Amino acid sequence: MTADRIQSKAARLQRIERLLYNTAGGMRVNELAERCGVDRRTIYRDLAALEEMGVPIWQDQGRYGIERTTYLSTVRLNLNEAVALFFAARLLAHHSDEHNPHVVSALQKLAASLPNATISAHIARVADLIRARPLRANYMRVLETITRAWADRRRVDLEYRAASGEMTRRVIAPYVLEVSRSEPASYVIAFDELRGALRTFKLERVTDATILDDGYTIPEDFDPYQRLSSAWGVMDETEVEVRLRFTATAASRVRESVWHHSQRITDGADGGCEMTIRVGGVREIRSWVLSWGADVEVLAPDALRDDVAEHAQRMASMYGAENERSSPQPLMS
Repeated sequence: MTADRIQSKAARLQRIERLLYNTAGGMRVNELAERCGVDRRTIYRDLAALEEMGVPIWQDQGRYGIERTTYLSTVRLNLNEAVALFFAARLLAHHSDEHNPHVVSALQKLAASLPNATISAHIARVADLIRARPLRANYMRVLETITRAWADRRRVDLEYRAASGEMTRRVIAPYVLEVSRSEPASYVIAFDELRGALRTFKLERVTDATILDDGYTIPEDFDPYQRLSSAWGVMDETEVEVRLRFTATAASRVRESVWHHSQRITDGADGGCEMTIRVGGVREIRSWVLSWGADVEVLAPDALRDDVAEHAQRMASMYGAENERSSPQPLMS
């Protein structure tokens, strides 16, 4: 067998593997033969070769597919790519406030596959740290259900608890999963049949979820990354301009990072700086602004300025009362 034919077969096996993995209901041999430009006998030999390589192929009524829950992919990384994944693993550890067995398993497999012992050991340690955290069984069931529905394009019947505590029953079509950068939380952006529009659901508030047989199609013009391009986190609300003035004490830290792609920073005469950003609403950015304490002043919009000012007044009242309680009391004559 010539080198060209070997390379051609290897490329064809990879293509068949991808086709089967990405087709939830499987494919027939004649479909694979047509897609790959070969005869049926070649496809049968290729399927046997994939099984010998350890690919978990299933067969049902003439259709072939890949069992996703036991499928293992192979990734080759150089040193710098491995370090990039180590950074991702550390972020994943910060984000996972519970024991997620899928995260642990993925990190353990990643650690075992890396040739560099130093990086491998650190990623394995991250997996150990996550495994030691408490397991929330219901959250994991919900996450697995939404993940499977999203991958297979199936609607989900779920029970949802809003932030107010109100419980509602919904049927949703998952469009994309997303995580928050400001809190350890996972979300699904989905078409909500109850509201007749796209909505964002926090998975930690889903109390029950069941996959339905009904399929759905994601509109071709839906781009989740464009949709969230102005969001501070995961909420896509009316875009507003936020202007912040930072003190000289905080200015150097502010300049060190790109907090949002729209940010513009100008230097102040006193050594401080002003930041202008355009974000989708102010609900999510509020906590970040408050984290700077007295080193930031909200210049706009008025709604955010008033909210932060009211919060600061309540804090001052709280600590003022605490100081009064801790102050020595005069002796009674």
